[in-house]
Amino acid sequence: MNAPQPNLHVKARGSSELARIVRVNEEIKAIVATAFRINLMALNAIFLAKRAGNAALGFGVLSNELRRFAQDLTRNMSSLRDMTSGSVGSVTGVVQYQRNSAILAEAIRLSGEGVPGAREARRRGAARLSAQQGKLRALDIRLRSAVEETQQLVELGGVLARSAKIEAAYGGTFSPALMQVSTDFAEVIAQIKRSLEILGKERLVKD
Repeated sequence: MNAPQPNLHVKARGSSELARIVRVNEEIKAIVATAFRINLMALNAIFLAKRAGNAALGFGVLSNELRRFAQDLTRNMSSLRDMTSGSVGSVTGVVQYQRNSAILAEAIRLSGEGVPGAREARRRGAARLSAQQGKLRALDIRLRSAVEETQQLVELGGVLARSAKIEAAYGGTFSPALMQVSTDFAEVIAQIKRSLEILGKERLVKD
């Protein structure tokens, strides 16, 4: 008798769930890297504002606020990264339990008779699967909540970047350089918004 083969639907579903985890983690890593970049940009902006003197006092204040924004964003994304750090293992567990269940069901079908311990194995497998899926759903809720909180923070960052662009116009001879920095802020923050929109649509496990 041929050995039962893993259910192709289970394998495809497992691959899909793992792919979602990878996408979530990649977006988080991208935002963490961008937050680090904003922090460096803010330091550069503060330096430029000091060189510009009184003409760029407002820009300097906003640059300090943008640096705080970058630090808050880094903390938020680090928290998100911690949330999903064990998610690959959880999804792998879900997939493994689904696969084992499919193999057991196929073995029972092919044997045409009861398999010793099959009922207990199914019960344990179902309990483990339910526990792993519960963990992923709970993580999903936390992830969505954290993304929404971060989106609000990024909206504030966008306001600061627009205000910095206005203040850059009063920077005298430093105005072009300040304007370029504020434009860079706006572009990077827009990039973060796009990444957060992707995160907001992702689910670690489907209902």
